[in-house]
Amino acid sequence: MTQDIYPFPLKRIGIIGGGQLGKMMAMEAKKMGFYIAILDPTPGCPASQFADIQLMGGFYDKAQIRLLVEQSDVTTYDIEHIDTEILLELEAEGHSIHPSPKVLATIQDKLIQKEVLSAGGVPVPRFKRLDSVNTKQFADFGYPCVQKTRKGGYDGRGVYVVKNAEGAEKAMQAVSMIEEFVDFEMEIAVLAARSTDGEIRCHPVVEMLFDARANICDMVIAPARIPAEVEEEARRVAMKAIKVLGGVGIFGVELFVTRDGKILLNEIAPRPHNSGHFTIEACETSQFEQHIRAITGLPLGSTRLLSPAVMLNLLGEPGFNGNQLIEGLEAIHRIDGLTLHLYGKLTTIPFRKMGHLTVLDADAEKALQKCYQAKEIFKIKGEESL
Repeated sequence: MTQDIYPFPLKRIGIIGGGQLGKMMAMEAKKMGFYIAILDPTPGCPASQFADIQLMGGFYDKAQIRLLVEQSDVTTYDIEHIDTEILLELEAEGHSIHPSPKVLATIQDKLIQKEVLSAGGVPVPRFKRLDSVNTKQFADFGYPCVQKTRKGGYDGRGVYVVKNAEGAEKAMQAVSMIEEFVDFEMEIAVLAARSTDGEIRCHPVVEMLFDARANICDMVIAPARIPAEVEEEARRVAMKAIKVLGGVGIFGVELFVTRDGKILLNEIAPRPHNSGHFTIEACETSQFEQHIRAITGLPLGSTRLLSPAVMLNLLGEPGFNGNQLIEGLEAIHRIDGLTLHLYGKLTTIPFRKMGHLTVLDADAEKALQKCYQAKEIFKIKGEESL
């Protein structure tokens, strides 16, 4: 039996990406006793506030990625848009990288992601490879449908809804795929973590509300307002998807609930996810601690919900950019049960994720109303008007 004895610091963790997800990962890891190195091209990026060291370099800088991985006991990432070629090479040399670069390569290409999941028995919307961007391809598939770029899309970017032949003429000229337009009742998400020994634990199923202006997640309600059997099916589908993909760490699994109560998997992120920020205050183990536990070989933590919660994304106000001007700071701190998180980004632009806030209340509907109140009060503007 291996002795339960560790040197300090416990392990050296490398994080590729220094945005808000990297910051919150680093915060949890430092609390737990780990050494943190990050790789990011931006001086003073959010994660640098908690990292022991920052390597300067882009996410396709093979030399700097190698340097980070070689000086780390385990490497992870807070963004999908990374050079997987060098990561696969480093993994083959024996370096520990979680989730595996093989999983990342599959998820990076939305078509391959859907093909792998579908072949594994995971329910997904009907989809098809888009061989060439022309109106016939869309007409043959059937309207309405959704065009998605196979690589590089996020936060609503790289997604175009094609309603009819006229819309097809304006389709994105990019390597992409077609997917059926799902007439859904709501969009939900599950944070599912898989440990090095194959254990899987899910956080509570959450409901996502979107800002139609930029197709960005606006609020997250925990727990989701769905029947128990739908919640159970959502967990089952999420766990099935993680088993099919393999890999270690936490995964953000986005799902559709159709009008007739069926669950279809939309997309998976192989990292902590915006829909799981509520877990910091509302769960026994946050998604960030769970990810650190998973990738370092520690037992997974309890995912029990301590209180209903609603999370609000704080986006840069349209019409402004530059250095931040924060409006309503004192007023929102008068709202009971509210916790504010500002990410420390130096400048704002319209709809950029600048922070989030979470409201806890024994009554989820009251928490939601408090979030709507905070949304009216709190604004992140910039010194320059557009």
